[in-house]
Amino acid sequence: MNQLKDTHQPKTYGKAFAIGIGLNVIFVAIEIIYGLMANSSALLADAGHNASDVLGLAFAWTAAWLATSRPKGKYTYGLRKTTILVSILNALLLFGAVVAIGWDAFGKLQNPQPVGGIQIIIVAGIGVVINTITAFLFIKGQKEDLNIRGAFLHMAADAAVSLGVVVAGVVIILTGSYWIDPMMSFIIIAVILYGTWQLFSDSVNLALDAVPKNINIEDVRKFIENKEGVESIHDLHVWAMSTTQVALTSHLVMPNGNDDNFIRELNKALKNKFNIVHTTFQIETENLEIVDSC
Repeated sequence: MNQLKDTHQPKTYGKAFAIGIGLNVIFVAIEIIYGLMANSSALLADAGHNASDVLGLAFAWTAAWLATSRPKGKYTYGLRKTTILVSILNALLLFGAVVAIGWDAFGKLQNPQPVGGIQIIIVAGIGVVINTITAFLFIKGQKEDLNIRGAFLHMAADAAVSLGVVVAGVVIILTGSYWIDPMMSFIIIAVILYGTWQLFSDSVNLALDAVPKNINIEDVRKFIENKEGVESIHDLHVWAMSTTQVALTSHLVMPNGNDDNFIRELNKALKNKFNIVHTTFQIETENLEIVDSC
């Protein structure tokens, strides 16, 4: 049995999480204070929504930190998969936020209520700035890590909600049409659902050990089979150990055997071509595949 030692360590984005959580805790406090001063249920509800996002950021930060832990005891892969579980949790939190926003918007559509005026627009504008800054802290990492993508979507959704409040508030002040506020909420819900559903489905697939969507397993199979000395392969498995790390195991039928250099070069090639960082191979001089007839 030949195995490549995995030396790749995931990024924790500790500074980004610390800044994001700090800014949003301050903003939640501002929303609560001005919501009480303006007697605005909208601001108080948005403060609760932002508080849930602070919790989501804390979950994502914890998962990113746990993913760096070394394997020990019964956790032979470490705790890397917590990043996948938290991605699912963050998607569920976003779905919950959508339900809350939708419930509030539906009620306002039936019974339109006056928007609290300039004060609410100013506070919502502050929210746009803070949540946009926080989202930008994660914009690079979200392309390669579902856990970071969950944090990014939380902040982007918050920025969209705050922007919607600003736009709706301005239009309502100019036209006096209070129904614009709940209608803007439904538009925001559609935007949030579009991004969140993809996050949720990708996270569930990884939790079920599906092949990551950026890897074509047949391309991997052909790549290995074309290596000199490989007659055939079987029991090929490719799955995600975390939101950033992919593992592979396979049995290689090599009638003439192999040497350590072959395994070393194959490991490097798989990492460079498919970004598979943890590989394990069983070398067989004859096909020992067991066909499951059950």
